[in-house]
Amino acid sequence: MEITALKPKLLSQRVIHQVTPALARQLGVTSDKHISLGLVTCDFDDALYVALDECTKQANVEVIYAKSFYAGSSHSSGPLSGEAIGVIAAQDPAEIISGLKAIEESLNKEAWFYTIQPEQKTNFFPHVVSSVGHYLSKLCKVPVGSSLAYLIAPPNEAMIALDTAMKAARVELVKFYGPPTETNFAGGLLAGSQTECEHAARAFAEAVIQLAQNPVQL
Repeated sequence: MEITALKPKLLSQRVIHQVTPALARQLGVTSDKHISLGLVTCDFDDALYVALDECTKQANVEVIYAKSFYAGSSHSSGPLSGEAIGVIAAQDPAEIISGLKAIEESLNKEAWFYTIQPEQKTNFFPHVVSSVGHYLSKLCKVPVGSSLAYLIAPPNEAMIALDTAMKAARVELVKFYGPPTETNFAGGLLAGSQTECEHAARAFAEAVIQLAQNPVQL
């Protein structure tokens, strides 16, 4: 059984050079210095979250808002909606532009889902973040620079594969996404050394593939 990469698409990105105070408050801006925003949408939510984390390492920005849309990109509200939205904030629009460029680069080069051929119906995300930035650090309550295995799949595949991953490596479950999520996927983030996170991600992927091959085997 063959797997292939599903590369995410950046669907829209824009800079608000000076956001209105009312909108800033609603989006969660907590610093008076964060007057500029960058908004981005993508067709894969978890890929976008990894890219948002990466941008906090490449630019002096803060992720203030990140949400998945209900039912996923196949049922999006418009052609530019995709599966998730992210908003970053900074004092200087130039930092926002740097952050948006880092998001695009991460989506293009590393933050990929995978699908099982030939049907392309089982998609999963066995991604390792070797060194987390401020966004995932805060989300998972781990130090900046920690390694994480970011593991997402359809509900039953995710539960079985997540269990397999934790048995295969010395890792800790620091964030759990129980089914159903907004996009009807599931999974979790595991913390450990980079090597152990890579072991966990590999075991997760293998378990997802095995279940796809034998879905009712006891």
